[in-house]
Amino acid sequence: MHKIPVTVVTGFLGSGKTTLVRHLLQNNQGRRIAVLVNEFGEVGIDGEILKSCQVCDEDETPDTKILELANGCLCCTVQEEFLPTMQTLLKRREDIDCIVIETSGLALPKPLVQAFRWPEIRTGATVDGVVTVVDGNALAKGQIVGALEALESQRQADDSLDHETPIEELFEDQLACADMVLLTKTDVMSEDNRLKVQRWLQQKAPTGVKVVPCQQGEISPDILLGFNAAVEDDLDSRHSHHDHEEEHEHDDHLESVYVELDKAFEPAVLVQRLQSLVKQQEIYRIKGFVSVPNKAMRLVLQGVGQRFDHFYDRPWQADESRQTRLVVIGSELDKETVTQAMAGTA
Repeated sequence: MHKIPVTVVTGFLGSGKTTLVRHLLQNNQGRRIAVLVNEFGEVGIDGEILKSCQVCDEDETPDTKILELANGCLCCTVQEEFLPTMQTLLKRREDIDCIVIETSGLALPKPLVQAFRWPEIRTGATVDGVVTVVDGNALAKGQIVGALEALESQRQADDSLDHETPIEELFEDQLACADMVLLTKTDVMSEDNRLKVQRWLQQKAPTGVKVVPCQQGEISPDILLGFNAAVEDDLDSRHSHHDHEEEHEHDDHLESVYVELDKAFEPAVLVQRLQSLVKQQEIYRIKGFVSVPNKAMRLVLQGVGQRFDHFYDRPWQADESRQTRLVVIGSELDKETVTQAMAGTA
């Protein structure tokens, strides 16, 4: 039996991983791609965004193609969720051409790749390649992630964190494990800044690893897939700051608030309210779906720090409730305050 090639997409929150995977599904060139989304929150917003690509066969439910691991960082839950999920996929190997795993923004890539050495997986799947997604616009401003200050202050506040502090080490580990580095947000960068960031990343990346500019996740599957790297057999050459750590912890204070409102919003008004909310509370990420007045299309909204992006993904279904649903991820969040700020009643 052939081994299913697996592509691991890693990178910090807001770097553009979901946008990349979404574009891949929409332009699969006939490939049957199974996607594992490592989500954080009460609802799988990233998973729903991917399902909205509408590439699943009509006689199949989206869940047969897109699986969500919702119990935190994937590299911390490989035994609890990842193994049984992979075993389920391997039973359907004749229906799948490749698997894409989108890790959370907190995940170390090496522990995940090491799981492909397990006997239960090794005979049926191989890590074809690791793609590290990097926010070029943030790097041009001297930051590793767009919301670096908030992220660092949250992480530094918890003495139990190990692989997440300092954040520079996690970034170096993501680069060290990469077979390709995707430089995103290049559409909002000057050409001079893009070239400077690209040269800097090329020096940091392992020898021979290409840094490829990418806008809105638009990259050919022929470039993204098919490295044939068998990464699980090559881990010794991909040095990490955490090679000798047997386990790690994530921040127990990281939490999510799910807000559902029977209300439509003008995008500019809602974004302005959310930007004000980010200044008031320790918020790292906001994402979800918005009902817009007099619009038949559903709006997808994603925000990191003060930066918000939105686009219309598909029409509202006839049997679907036109609600605004957002997941807010941060520390010590107050749901009532978040809800009131969104509704404009604060």
